Amino acid sequence: MADIHDARILILATNGFEQSELTVPRDELRKAGATVDVATPDGKPIRGWNHTDWGDTVEADTRIADTRVEDYQAVVVPGGQINPDLLRVDPEAVQRVRTFLDSGKVVAAICHGPWLLVEADALRGRRATSYKSIRKDVENAGAHWVDEEVVVDGGVITSRSPADLPAFVAKIIEEVGEGRHPH
Repeated sequence: MADIHDARILILATNGFEQSELTVPRDELRKAGATVDVATPDGKPIRGWNHTDWGDTVEADTRIADTRVEDYQAVVVPGGQINPDLLRVDPEAVQRVRTFLDSGKVVAAICHGPWLLVEADALRGRRATSYKSIRKDVENAGAHWVDEEVVVDGGVITSRSPADLPAFVAKIIEEVGEGRHPH
């Protein structure tokens, strides 16, 4: 069992993340007492996508390559079409997700974020959800896709869209509290 006040959570993101899907989990997890680090491919600030146009810039805390999975209890992957599409071709990002999964730690992705989980082969044999336009990708990766606001299977948390953020964040806090999950 891990208390959220003692938890350290990693957010993997790059330019084009859906604004609310990074800022809401970051801010709400911090309010709950967790330490939250934003890791980007180059450790530089990134710019969000806010529904239909470019959004705000978010500071990075570190480079993805400089993160150590053993320092964190969970990883969060925001959606947006651009962010996970760029991250799924970044070997460091894919490896981090794979290592979190292999370590039994919480892996959470929302909207198009499960694209990165598909690349890391993190969904095979699991129940999962996503934004509806990538449903077939998630199914082709071996997941049983369901249309629910938040789905958890063995410590892997998925949600569909910004509308699901309250349930998504609450489930991250709950799963971190449960500790390691066998995969």
